[in-house]
Amino acid sequence: MASQAMSQVVQTKFLGSSKNIANRSNVRSAAPTRKVALRSTKVFAQKAKDFGALRGEYEPYQGGAVDLNQILEERDACGVGVIASLRGERTHKCVDDSLAALGCMEHRGACSADNDSGDGAGIMTQIPWQLLSKWCDANGISGFSEETSAVSMTFLPNDAGKRSKAKAEIEKAIVAEGLKVLGWREVPTKNEIVGPMAKITQPTIEQCLIDGAGVTGDELERKLYFARKNAEKARAGNMADLEDLYVCTMSCRTIVYKGMLRSAVVGQFFLDLQDKDYVSSFSIYHRRFSTNTTPKWPLAQPMRFLGHNGEINTLQGNLNWMASNEAKMTNAIWEGREQEFRPLCDPAASDSANLDRVAELLVKTGREPEETMMLLVPEAFRNHPDLEATVPEAKNFYQYYSGIMEAWDGPALLVFSDGKKVGCRLDRNGLRPARFWQTSDDYIYVASEVGVLNDIMSNARNVVKKGRLGPGTMICVDLENGTFKENEEISKEVSSARPYGKWLNNIHRLKSCPPLPEPTMDDVSFIESQARAGYASEDVSMIVESMSQEGIEPTWSMGDDTPVPVISSRPRLLYDYFKQRFAQVTNPAIDPLREGLVMSLETTLGAKGNLLEVSSDDAPAVSLSSPFLFDSDLTVIQNHPHLKTATIKARYTNGAGGLKAGLDKLCQECAEAVEKGSECIVITDKPDEGPDSPAIPSLLAVGAVHHHLIKIGLRSKASIVVESASAFSTHHFAVLIGYGASAVCPWLALETARKWRASTKVEKQMGTGKLPLMSQQDVQRNLKNAINKGLKKILSKMGISLITSYHGAQIFEAYGIGPELIDIAFKGTVSRIGGLTLDELAEETKMFVDSAFPGESETMDKLKISGMYQVKPNGEYHGNNQEMSKLLHKAIGLGGDAPDAESYKLYEEHRNTRPATCLRDRLDIVSDRKPIDISEVESAADIASRFCTGGMSLGAISQECHEAIAVAMNRIGGKSNSGEGGEDPKRFIPISDAKADGSTESFPYLKGLENGDVASSAIKQVASGRFGVTTSFLMSSNQHEIKVAQGAKPGEGGQLPGKKVSPYIAWLRKSKAGVPLISPPPHHDIYSIEDLAQLIYDLHAVNPEAKVSVKLVGQAGIGTVASGVAKANADIIQISGGDGGTGASPLSSIKHCGGPVELGLVESHRTLVENGLRERVVLRADGGCRSGLDVMQWALMGADEFGFGTVAMIATGCVMARICHTNNCPVGVATQREELRARFPGAPSDLVNFFIFAAEEVRVILAEMGYKSLDEVIGRNDLLKQKEQNDPKTNHLDLSLLTTSSGKSDSSKARINQKVHDDGELLDDILLANAGVKRCIENQGTHTISSKIVNEDRAAMARIAGNIAAKYGDDGFKGKLTIKLEGAGGQSFGAFVVGGMDVQLVGEANDYVCKSISGGTVSIMPPRNAGFKAEDSTIAGNTCLYGATGGKIFINGRAGERFAVRNSLGQTVVEGCGDHACEYMTGGVVVCLGRVGRNVGAGMTGGIGYFLDEDNTFESKVNGEIVVMQRICTAAGEKQCKDLIAEHVKKTGSRKGKAVLADWANMKGQFWQIVPPSEAQTPQALAAEVGAVQVAR
Repeated sequence: MASQAMSQVVQTKFLGSSKNIANRSNVRSAAPTRKVALRSTKVFAQKAKDFGALRGEYEPYQGGAVDLNQILEERDACGVGVIASLRGERTHKCVDDSLAALGCMEHRGACSADNDSGDGAGIMTQIPWQLLSKWCDANGISGFSEETSAVSMTFLPNDAGKRSKAKAEIEKAIVAEGLKVLGWREVPTKNEIVGPMAKITQPTIEQCLIDGAGVTGDELERKLYFARKNAEKARAGNMADLEDLYVCTMSCRTIVYKGMLRSAVVGQFFLDLQDKDYVSSFSIYHRRFSTNTTPKWPLAQPMRFLGHNGEINTLQGNLNWMASNEAKMTNAIWEGREQEFRPLCDPAASDSANLDRVAELLVKTGREPEETMMLLVPEAFRNHPDLEATVPEAKNFYQYYSGIMEAWDGPALLVFSDGKKVGCRLDRNGLRPARFWQTSDDYIYVASEVGVLNDIMSNARNVVKKGRLGPGTMICVDLENGTFKENEEISKEVSSARPYGKWLNNIHRLKSCPPLPEPTMDDVSFIESQARAGYASEDVSMIVESMSQEGIEPTWSMGDDTPVPVISSRPRLLYDYFKQRFAQVTNPAIDPLREGLVMSLETTLGAKGNLLEVSSDDAPAVSLSSPFLFDSDLTVIQNHPHLKTATIKARYTNGAGGLKAGLDKLCQECAEAVEKGSECIVITDKPDEGPDSPAIPSLLAVGAVHHHLIKIGLRSKASIVVESASAFSTHHFAVLIGYGASAVCPWLALETARKWRASTKVEKQMGTGKLPLMSQQDVQRNLKNAINKGLKKILSKMGISLITSYHGAQIFEAYGIGPELIDIAFKGTVSRIGGLTLDELAEETKMFVDSAFPGESETMDKLKISGMYQVKPNGEYHGNNQEMSKLLHKAIGLGGDAPDAESYKLYEEHRNTRPATCLRDRLDIVSDRKPIDISEVESAADIASRFCTGGMSLGAISQECHEAIAVAMNRIGGKSNSGEGGEDPKRFIPISDAKADGSTESFPYLKGLENGDVASSAIKQVASGRFGVTTSFLMSSNQHEIKVAQGAKPGEGGQLPGKKVSPYIAWLRKSKAGVPLISPPPHHDIYSIEDLAQLIYDLHAVNPEAKVSVKLVGQAGIGTVASGVAKANADIIQISGGDGGTGASPLSSIKHCGGPVELGLVESHRTLVENGLRERVVLRADGGCRSGLDVMQWALMGADEFGFGTVAMIATGCVMARICHTNNCPVGVATQREELRARFPGAPSDLVNFFIFAAEEVRVILAEMGYKSLDEVIGRNDLLKQKEQNDPKTNHLDLSLLTTSSGKSDSSKARINQKVHDDGELLDDILLANAGVKRCIENQGTHTISSKIVNEDRAAMARIAGNIAAKYGDDGFKGKLTIKLEGAGGQSFGAFVVGGMDVQLVGEANDYVCKSISGGTVSIMPPRNAGFKAEDSTIAGNTCLYGATGGKIFINGRAGERFAVRNSLGQTVVEGCGDHACEYMTGGVVVCLGRVGRNVGAGMTGGIGYFLDEDNTFESKVNGEIVVMQRICTAAGEKQCKDLIAEHVKKTGSRKGKAVLADWANMKGQFWQIVPPSEAQTPQALAAEVGAVQVAR
């Protein structure tokens, strides 16, 4: 239940207002928005010891390669804002307003497990000289003045003795700079309002007042910088006493008040902020949402220079490269004292703190803040028509610095100030909201949301300008001269300051050379080389040859059911031991298909310059367009005069210690070459030197050299290129680049492509037309294109745009690599289960080498089959195999026959005695009790109620299979999952026409049905594509599942081949038949923890009876993520393994991304338990569950519920043909072909039988253990024991992480049975309580109601829409409910609106306007007395109309990025918008009456767009990959466009709309119509061939 205080706030907020909704108060600053009714937490005092380590900022760091484990401990996102006076007026109102705005963004932050301690909030202002001077006068301190003084805002230990030592160190550091300490001031605070957890770690807060001793301005700032840095070093040297010492700011200009507080109480806690003498001309404010449940006081923001809303995805690489570059970072301004601020960064600090450190140093070295932000967070300057038209010189600036500083890449809204300037910078892809406005009294406001001051209506006449920060843009206020600059002016000033264009002439842009014209090896040597390098027959045919033919990665299906490499009995390449990391909750993936324009594979070769100086020769000598090198490219590099390239062989001698000796020799030779002036090292495995001198695995060689050069301070002086036989897939390239290679020449893969092209088989197929004509060079270019596309996909799934930011970032997790190997070549990589030593790796490598030398009298004529992708005789074992499926089919009586318990025992034995496939196969269950009789154990029905099936979409599998699974799960009280794609509404109605033989007229294609059966999936999935997500769909749900990631391809969206998009599937998904559907990655409204929290809020709002689950995939750090999801108010968290099955996925994603479910489950359960969050959520496990034994093992690891995926398909008839992606499933399980679907053999009873068998198996195991229920054993991983190892390969495997107790949690059943998490009373609840609204909905009448609305009213209209849809569906309501609102619509305004609703907002709205709108009308218009022009002003946020399936939306103003993304049927008029408009539209109509950003129509496969182009810039902004642009050329098209504009004018009074209609004869000719192929023959666009323009892209 909510706390009494929170309940009181809710009552205060709403009581009395329901009687007069129109006059409802807008004042909410004192009200915490996260009104969450959750279980009370435990006594936190007991955890004081656990939290003791959290008081300090971080452990001391000594430099060198960073540890990903430390980085993963802190993940966050936030809400931020700025207030600044252009006139330099210092007022207390500025402070007051920032605190009020901060309070209105409480929902963008979070609280700890006590639901009271905030994750962090604070403000930065000018030093309150007036307040402090008054205090000094009262306390007899003289000499303190604005002109000569400074202040250190300091967190100190609570222990008096330690505090004294800390203050002494501060004073010592200050005096050492020639400055004087005037005194210490205790900061007055109201400690009783601090939450219990925050109180445990709360420091003493004091201000040290400093006299500059005649030093002022920037020079004083630098002295203070050294003083602070040296105090920090003193702390690092005496952590026992000084751990709790932290300097928030030490400056003569700015000060930060912050803490582990909620937004609403910052002003109450710091009494200074209430003092009228606290005045400032600017304020930066920040509210933090930390996924970590135990955030630290020092990590609250703002930092010393900036406040950061976002996540730096490339942090590990950024920190490694900073460590590498530090030795060269010098500037005369520091007078030779640079060593005093090294190491600059620290992995234990947050990403924000590290970015702040780098930015602060650059600014204090003399760079302007604007230049610093452009350098660190560069704009996506390539393919940018606006930039090229307005500031072409900016491209030179960005290009020059791209080789010197790796971009700090990731979603980021950065607010910054050095005390002289204050500004904001948005990331290159615009993945954070940032709105700004200017008032007539010359104040500039910036905020993550509009409406934070509750003055949208009252202050409208004073607002003279409204706008937003677009991708990669910036605004800045100069506080000293009172100027306000926007991005174009800033970019022009910064990029014109130096002759960057001229300097770029010093860089050699290496154009790719023509590939070799023919093969270079004889057949025997060629095959032997492939075998030595680890190629198998399938690798050649399915990967290399496929990419050489198609130019894209191969697609595969059904997941990865082969053993984890470290427990496989077969040798595996070193690459296979590494899994790609991926974006999940804390940061978004990027869409490489539709937003690839922000991505780049350009990289550089050569030494990097000094970041603290600016000169013409700092950039590396050579620039490459891609890290993929042909043999001929490598030759050029090896002979490049500026690089002085050294080519060094990577080989070793067989035998114990041989590989270590070979690595040492390699590292020494590379270091010597660099010391002699080489700026490029080529590590090669050529030529072959026989079986006694094998090649060092390329990945090991690259990693070892990379880290050795970092260690000795030479890394920034040279690049590493690798010439590798073993690199043939996108994953291989990614790992090599991630561990330090700048470029890769896959010489043997290229030779394989040439050999394939030269084969007689290919020649014949080209001759008969089975293959297109391709030259030798064509196939090699295809291979390169496929690798390049795959690399972009791999970067994108981590949310990284640039290969230079991925380079050396080590964004991988190792499974089965021991500490010796990690320390040598992969330092900082997470490896949680131990594994191979160097000698064991040498033995595994030797197995590949030996296979290439069969004997003296023998020669190899073909490669062996590995069985890695399909079950093959003598190949790799697969968990899902034909023998297993046959046993299961017999056991369950496939097709409705009687089940056979004896056959199930055979199936059970087959499963439980199989070769080790997953980590849990290396565990035994032990018990601390004696066995009991099985009659004492809970029933099979109770156990089966915990079972769920995986999210398999209707489309990926057939209608017959999908519905049979749903019926079966509903029968047993379990839950089926709709997957992505929607459901036919007929399924929501219980079956009532079943005949005795199980047939029905309503579902004639199913057998074995019974009256009362329900074919509706209990879990309705809300995925990134929003396919089929209508309001009625959501109202039919027991649970909503937000798919953040899926096991087969985490970081990517769902994929449905065009062959499987039948007319029926297209109808369900509101798309076009035959058109492939590749969903965007989790990106648009789940791209951060606070946005995920918003989507959870939306789903709770529309259907308060349905729980919300969030689907995650296991990887290191998932415990921290799960904690954030729990704090975001999810009811259920699903942990999936990276081995998940799917209908279609890139092969490399299936094999090389996502971790074992066991590790993810245990980490999540343990972290939630440790932090008091476990009772908030149900944990569901999913990934390779096939039996009762799997259920038991997962239960012991902490799972409350259990997901079955592929095995559920097998139980309905799947025979594991593994051709799901081809639409040719022979048994009708995974196909949309009607003739194949007719073969579907299954019946609901088949799956029921399987689950009852599995539940009975669980009962048997429980009885043997002596336990009566799953409730008693859930989370008892101390009852798991690692099996004894017999295989030398697994001698060093350590599964103690899985077998160590996670601590006690409460009843699992209580968690499952708890009510849906409550968000308190919503605006919709007040409106629904109105008698007129009730009558209107009940009687389908007509009613109008008015109300105020504030930004805290999120998802407004969703619950009303849900009520209507529950009764009448999406468009069945015949009445009319008009709702008139004034003010600021919170996030997701108008979400899920349905037919019969007419919503009118006077004011403005935030992100996600009309998300998944299903019908009705929504109009947004500014106040009539607004002082700004509507058509030039942004009044709606990002991602409007996301997933719209109907309705009309009229916006009298501009909107942000990604307008109408994934629009299916919505019709809209807007007066301008940002980048990526109409992205991935599949239907509907968009009319735009103003300027747009770039990349219009990317991935647009349906619907039509009309864009008014008054300045003739539109053509350059269209993504012409799919659509064509043409003038309006049919009467139907003209009518469609004009009618919508007329309706827009009628609804909003739009001046722009009126002007267009008044001059229609002329204006019509200035419209462009955007038409995808599916619409080319419609009446509106029929004459597409007349005047159509195919845009080159």
